[in-house]
Amino acid sequence: MAEKILIVDDEEGMVSFIKDSLMTEGYEILIATDGEQAIQRAMQHPDLIILDIMMPGKNGYEVCQAIRDVVSCPILFLSALQSETDRIKGLALGGDDYVIKPFSMRELKMRIQAHLRREKRAVSLDKKTYLKFGRLSIDLKGHAVYFNGKEIIFTKREFDIIELLALHPGMVFSKDQIYEKVWGYDAMGDSAGVAEHIKKIRAKLNEMDPEVEYISTVWGVGYKWERVK
Repeated sequence: MAEKILIVDDEEGMVSFIKDSLMTEGYEILIATDGEQAIQRAMQHPDLIILDIMMPGKNGYEVCQAIRDVVSCPILFLSALQSETDRIKGLALGGDDYVIKPFSMRELKMRIQAHLRREKRAVSLDKKTYLKFGRLSIDLKGHAVYFNGKEIIFTKREFDIIELLALHPGMVFSKDQIYEKVWGYDAMGDSAGVAEHIKKIRAKLNEMDPEVEYISTVWGVGYKWERVK
């Protein structure tokens, strides 16, 4: 079955160019030209979303925020906004990659292929089902985190970071290592958004359990998951 890609952009020429190029690779294409339409199309379970930022109505950031908790597929921002702040914001809201316009179609295809390969690898991994840390439990197969039986809602990328750290308690990972292992060795973005993801994860954990620090910072090195009993 062909993998399904949702292209979200209000520029007709851009959509047509990307669509034609990706269809030659055998992908099934969905199209949305504004934010509201993008949210609707995202409910059709695409395997990857290419998301512009500057659009009429809801912008790409707002779309990503609206769908991230219910859509687990990779989201690749494609935008003319070039600042580091823009890139960090996109990653912090749950984006998996950020490509700046104008772009190379060959590079875009490579990034798409890299993200889709990683998703396939993740599905095929055979791991333990549950991890327990005091009153916190992590359902690896169900991609869910619970505190005293109550679920804490995390985005897909936040959960991936939790999974990496929690599977290796006490081991310190640098931002670059987290990016490579969570986003994939063949990802072509950067690690700038890792700290923002960690900040959001900590805030959600602290809201449920303010007495325990599950993720600690090793200054100048990185982050580690504490051995909570």
